[in-house]
Amino acid sequence: MMPHREAAAGAPAARLDLDLAFGRYTLAVPRDARARLARGWFALCVAALAASGILAVLLVLSRTPGLARHLPVANFFQVALVAHVDLSVLVWFLSFAAGLWSLNSTLRALPIAWAGLGLAATGALVIAVSPFAGGTPIMANYVPVIESTAFLLGLVLFAAGIVLVVGRGLFASPLVGMRLDGAGALRFGLNGAVVAAAVAAFAFAWSFAVVPAGLDGKAYYELLFWGGGHVLQFAYTLLMLVAWLLLADAIGMRVPLSPRVVALLFGIGLVAVFATPLIYYAYSVTSVEHHRLQTWLMRFGGGLAIAPVALAVIYALVRRGVASPRPLAAPARPLFAALVASLVLFGVGGIIGFSIQGSNVKIPAHYHGSIVGVTIALMGLAYWLLPRLGYAAPPPRLATWQAYLYGGGQLLHIAGLVWSGGYGVQRKVADGAEATRSLEQVAGMGLMGLGGFIAIVGGMLFVAAVLIAVIRGSRATAPGST
Repeated sequence: MMPHREAAAGAPAARLDLDLAFGRYTLAVPRDARARLARGWFALCVAALAASGILAVLLVLSRTPGLARHLPVANFFQVALVAHVDLSVLVWFLSFAAGLWSLNSTLRALPIAWAGLGLAATGALVIAVSPFAGGTPIMANYVPVIESTAFLLGLVLFAAGIVLVVGRGLFASPLVGMRLDGAGALRFGLNGAVVAAAVAAFAFAWSFAVVPAGLDGKAYYELLFWGGGHVLQFAYTLLMLVAWLLLADAIGMRVPLSPRVVALLFGIGLVAVFATPLIYYAYSVTSVEHHRLQTWLMRFGGGLAIAPVALAVIYALVRRGVASPRPLAAPARPLFAALVASLVLFGVGGIIGFSIQGSNVKIPAHYHGSIVGVTIALMGLAYWLLPRLGYAAPPPRLATWQAYLYGGGQLLHIAGLVWSGGYGVQRKVADGAEATRSLEQVAGMGLMGLGGFIAIVGGMLFVAAVLIAVIRGSRATAPGST
């Protein structure tokens, strides 16, 4: 019987050794002023998604015969599309990032952070209502704009708020230390995202100072946002990888990567970020070399950490399914759904990127896959954070269906774009006339529209799930509640 006793006693020790070797990828969430600040940022990013969803509905209505003439401006579809994209990508990502940076910070200079939140919220509100004032839409890469006083004012206010938060983050982020555990590796990733955002701000400022103001609108904004927009992708990618590792741990999976390896992979991405100023020093912002090197940095430097982390997380998912086929507990199911959907969408986006030839709608398909992969990962992270910020957990069934519905809709949307791109439909065709040349093109664009509609429903369900959790949490903590 002794061997059995020794084996039984050794099992917990083996599990402890495994945890110490591979790391518990989780984060402690403070309950002080930093949590209150983070709640403000998360409220802003959820409000931005809600506003982008409302604009998406108006986009559909603007293409409905008989309804377009009742909209406030003649080109409402184009200007609303700009605001929709900026709210659902730029405002959503950076506001969520600011919330995470608030949690991963010391208590230093909190008034600066609150000022940043106030500026960013005001700017986001102005961006949301700017389509109703009209203007000239310019579908520039990374940050599409409306050439109007209202929109540009909102964009500047939002950017100023984020710059304040990033500036504070550079000196208020806690040190990781030499004894690196799983939590330390995640903090290193969050700190790295702050650094990437700071370099992006540097790139935007440099471009603004040197890009000739006399260029036409499209060329001007492409050059203005190209360098900084590329660097922001590094920050988004780091946030997604942090979310993947944390979500995998939260649903009971052990990712076979040590914290030091994870930190090394994050660090490789940061090396590429630090190369950005060198490109600005070496080549003019208007040069072909500048353009190509920024793309090359993102393709190779930004992608090196993704594959190892993704493969390790997928291995952990498969291993968990084989070793323990029992269903997950209800609170873990939304996290699992978000993790799987994010891995699939980001992977599909990456695969499509290798098949792009020429300028067609495969390009936005690649972009959608990558961006939506980040979005769903952050949605899952939001579900994990809600009860830790003093709210209730989201309804498990609703939150699980939301992740699958949003991910499935976006997958159909991407499939329609790839299908249409295979038949030569060009990107950024405003009136869709080119998309009606053949039955195949019509079918592809129809599939894209169906997927987009399903994704809109999934996005609004996310807002609903968060609101339910917030309301239930508020009732539970109200005076007199039991």
